[in-house]
Amino acid sequence: MSLFTILFYAALVNNFVLSQFLGICPFLGVSKKIQTAAGMGGAVIFVITISSTLTSVLYQFLLVPWHLEYLNTIVFILVIAALVQFVEMFLKKKIPALYESLGVYLPLITTNCAVLGVALLSVQNEYTILESVVNGIGASVGFFLAIVLMAGIREKLESSNIPQVLKGTPIVLITAGLMAIAFCGFGGVSF
Repeated sequence: MSLFTILFYAALVNNFVLSQFLGICPFLGVSKKIQTAAGMGGAVIFVITISSTLTSVLYQFLLVPWHLEYLNTIVFILVIAALVQFVEMFLKKKIPALYESLGVYLPLITTNCAVLGVALLSVQNEYTILESVVNGIGASVGFFLAIVLMAGIREKLESSNIPQVLKGTPIVLITAGLMAIAFCGFGGVSF
């Protein structure tokens, strides 16, 4: 598989939110405003890209040589938790408005199954370190794209005439389902 193919498939075809339904909590919870969604997407891009790199290096140079592959989930969670703490401290000090707007969803990146899923699937697919990094970039860009698109649609829906029974969560879930169907169209693209 070429690096571009890995990037394309991770971002669009196998989008973690829209095709594998990982990371739904921040996707639905933080996608009310484009600015907040973009901030969350940026934080996820940083965490997934760096965690993909670190977990791949740790797996290939520490866990495999010492035959400790069974510890990969625990090690990956520790790496992800440390990265999220770093992002949280950085945002709190440098961008307090974004830190406040993300609220409880920022620490939830630690338990975001998409972040852990990228690391575990890179190991499962036996990616090299470079392929893991590209997969992490693609997956996180796909998350960013999905959450910002959802935020844009939700902002438009706020001023739309929607039947009362569909307002709020029902229309958001319908929109997410339609976005997932739309992203299925990328599955037919071949290189």
